[in-house]
Amino acid sequence: MRGDAGSVSSDGDVVSVATRDEDGHVSQSNERSSSPSMVRVSEPSRHWRDVFWLCIFIIHLIGLGLVLTVLGLNRFRQPDRLKIDRYTYRFIENQSGLTETYWPLYGLAAGIGIVLGWAWLSLLGSQANRMMKVSVHGLMTYLAVISVLCFWGRQILWGIAFAIAALLQFLYVISVIDRFPFTMLVLQKAVRMVWNLPEVIRVAYAFMLLMLLWIAIWSFGAAGVIASSIGDGGRWWLLGALSVSLFWTGAVLCNTVHVIVSGMVCLVLIHEGRAAATMPSRPLLKSFRHALTTSFGSICYGSLFTAAIRTMRWELRGLRSKIGNNECLLCCVDFFFHLVEYLVRFFNKYAYVQIAVYGKGFNSSARDAWELFQSTGIEALIAYDCSGAVLLMGTILGGLVAGTCTGVWTWHRAKDRVIMVGFSAMLIGMILVGLAMTVVESAVTSIYICYAEDPSLIHRWDAEFFNQMSEALHQRLQHRSARAREVMNHRLEIRSEESIHV
Repeated sequence: MRGDAGSVSSDGDVVSVATRDEDGHVSQSNERSSSPSMVRVSEPSRHWRDVFWLCIFIIHLIGLGLVLTVLGLNRFRQPDRLKIDRYTYRFIENQSGLTETYWPLYGLAAGIGIVLGWAWLSLLGSQANRMMKVSVHGLMTYLAVISVLCFWGRQILWGIAFAIAALLQFLYVISVIDRFPFTMLVLQKAVRMVWNLPEVIRVAYAFMLLMLLWIAIWSFGAAGVIASSIGDGGRWWLLGALSVSLFWTGAVLCNTVHVIVSGMVCLVLIHEGRAAATMPSRPLLKSFRHALTTSFGSICYGSLFTAAIRTMRWELRGLRSKIGNNECLLCCVDFFFHLVEYLVRFFNKYAYVQIAVYGKGFNSSARDAWELFQSTGIEALIAYDCSGAVLLMGTILGGLVAGTCTGVWTWHRAKDRVIMVGFSAMLIGMILVGLAMTVVESAVTSIYICYAEDPSLIHRWDAEFFNQMSEALHQRLQHRSARAREVMNHRLEIRSEESIHV
């Protein structure tokens, strides 16, 4: 069986096809093609996309900013400054506090998140491989340690929760351990690409500072909520609503960086280097302008759902591969798996590359990217790659460190508020560290999009990496074909047995 990975030359007429012979060597051959190359795509006309979601996000920011200011000021330096307690008399408790009691705690969480994100970006070039391994193994170890500490502190429910999380992390790592060599290869190449573009790292720093400004406003209001005299139930509902808003805002900023970096990486690959004569002037400024104007509505829309659906997909893939012969459980998991796979067609991170390059709306970008992967077979390679999960592990680890440090300080100041403050502090740390991780994830997604649309772009950039990707794609397609034959043979055997019994 031969594995093929097609590539289009810069003139759009000759296709270079990587083939694998019987000895396993990859060679290049040329064929004619009628499909245009990605290189020949002219600068598309940019129109405002998903304007409704852009308006919703801006209204949400303005409205939430006012609410946060009111909640923070109400308990700033004096209790019930704005006389809000009279509207919550049914939930009044004897305990109350002041905003400044909790605001420094959130400042600590934000500071830790900034330091971890800065350190991650600073060590990106020299210690990238070790940092990826720390993300995978460190998260599992950290969850286990926190679980033990919770049991020691008689927080049984939280101890059980962290223990289950550590077990799930362990099971996931075991289920995908064979994929890590290829995952590390892709991450190393993405890091190399990003490290040669220092301006995109500066973009990440700038957006971390912007996020820090919003976190200052958010934490002021959240501190007012925790210090209020509303009962714990009311506090949790308010804090939960504020956390969803913070998550959405953080996701929007992360995906804005994603679009900017993806646009820059694709330009570098298309024009064979940032110093090429054909490279547009001020490419970073152009990507920046598109991301914050015509494409910003699409970013706001996709940020609502993409992260949650992607996380569910990873977990279901890991669980599905470890079920075994339990037909009932496999049937249930398959149902949810196919439901999530259907949603991935409309909400996937590769849409942001299409948004950056072509200026499409989010749904059409996600659908086109998915159809592109399905038609070329690249989806089999993407499903095998765990780079997104590895980066997510690093993000969660950073959030846990920020939440733990803040929780320890909160324990000495207000023991009954440890969980509330620690939970929201963990979210702050995750968002800030996630902003740093975004630059690498953007490079990974751009590499896959470019490989699917025009593999010659990857071949010209790194011929050895192109051959390794073609080899891996060939193996995955072989594996899928073998599994499909096994499933069909199994079904035929079942039907034949049923017909014999009848």
